[in-house]
Amino acid sequence: MADSEGVAFLRSDVARFCGEIAHLAPAVRLARLAELRAMLDEVTSHAMAAAMADARGEGWGLRRIGKHAGVSHEQVRRMLVPPEAQPATPG
Repeated sequence: MADSEGVAFLRSDVARFCGEIAHLAPAVRLARLAELRAMLDEVTSHAMAAAMADARGEGWGLRRIGKHAGVSHEQVRRMLVPPEAQPATPG
């Protein structure tokens, strides 16, 4: 699948960032990459959940949403559960 214009822009920006940190010590570079990954995961998971909720609001089924999102319908079901309704995880 070809990248959309926005995704292609982000991909090149991330590649530029990775190039800029290539000279850093491995420990520092790994820490920066872990920070980048965590930030991207947070942003994209919130956006994905919102898009799934919008699709569900338009009457889409869990399997259809999962197909378009690239995840299973069970993952869609879990992602659509409001945070306050999710069971507490032992810490």
